[in-house]
Amino acid sequence: MIIEKDSVVQFTYKMSDDTEQVLEDNSNSIPMAYLHGHGGLLKGLEDAMEGKSAKQSFEVTLEPEDAYGIKKDNMEQKIPMKHLQGAKKWKKGMVGVVHTEQGNKRVTIIKPGKFMVLVDFNHPFAGLKLKFQVKIADVRAGTAEELAHGHAHGVGGHHH
Repeated sequence: MIIEKDSVVQFTYKMSDDTEQVLEDNSNSIPMAYLHGHGGLLKGLEDAMEGKSAKQSFEVTLEPEDAYGIKKDNMEQKIPMKHLQGAKKWKKGMVGVVHTEQGNKRVTIIKPGKFMVLVDFNHPFAGLKLKFQVKIADVRAGTAEELAHGHAHGVGGHHH
């Protein structure tokens, strides 16, 4: 089966920046799953998956616009330290999570303080050209329930 709209795709990947520094690597983990054509993956990566099939491997390089976007100015904000999740002691450059009205957001620490912390709300990978090495583990048709929910269920997907 080839990857097309409404396919459930399980895959592993290694993501690096344009200096070959590995930023994420799940190649030795349980494959992640997504429902193709439903916006659950970076647009550029999802476009590169189209037409591929199980057991296929490929590489793709994404420009920032097709990955996490261009880094925006004026995304710095001071927030109370108590709202920052991910570590007990924070240092400049670390990445944490903040719960917002739009859901959880990854932020980069600019300047930690005792009670307040200056963070950058740009995604930590915004502005980066990213190279993905992908191995497709499995492709199957999405179930009626997955299509109704708009995401993959089961191993590597969403669990209700």
